Amino acid sequence: MFIHIGGDDIIESKDVIAMIDYQYISSSTINEKMVKNQQKANNVSTLDGEETKSIVITNDHIYYSPLSVLTLKKRASMIATISKLDDYSNDDMFEET
Repeated sequence: MFIHIGGDDIIESKDVIAMIDYQYISSSTINEKMVKNQQKANNVSTLDGEETKSIVITNDHIYYSPLSVLTLKKRASMIATISKLDDYSNDDMFEET
């Protein structure tokens, strides 16, 4: 399944490693160093004209998101719930006789 993380970015939910509140990036030297290293490798997608509220880390990329971690978490859990639903689209009980 896919998660729309804001802007034009849509990622596969299975690729998400972490979602971190943006304010915590600058408070941790390890996080800052990780983001800077990925920026040097051109593996970071930033926002144009929107406030960054969180970052989403995948296996090979970092995305800046205008959505809060809470909103992203809700979207991810909604997708997980939908994927667990039974599929009745081929069920004969809905056919007219």
